[in-house]
Amino acid sequence: MVREARLDPEVEVLWEDFHAEVNVTSEQLRSWLLTRGSGTESFGAGPDLDLPEPGRQILAVLRKRKVDLTRDDIEVMREAVDRIRSLTAARPADGVADDEWRRALLDLGHDALVER
Repeated sequence: MVREARLDPEVEVLWEDFHAEVNVTSEQLRSWLLTRGSGTESFGAGPDLDLPEPGRQILAVLRKRKVDLTRDDIEVMREAVDRIRSLTAARPADGVADDEWRRALLDLGHDALVER
């Protein structure tokens, strides 16, 4: 028998918002973060390869089921949604041609080239 876990309605909405704003897969985000963190001294000995923050935290949440979220995960989701929305609201005149802006979004798991 499958038990249906009940979550706070706010968490349900946040889960949907998070997955709408973080519009890349966990593998795409991991590949991007590995690229961003591939400087000469960036790779540590740990299994996370010292992936840049907060991308590593966002990646961890993407790999979870909704019923497995912790309080810390919920905070990561809130911060990611807020930061992505703030950056997209401040879209530069050059739009996606602005590399710094687009990379800042990609670091959070949002690809500005993906249409909603």
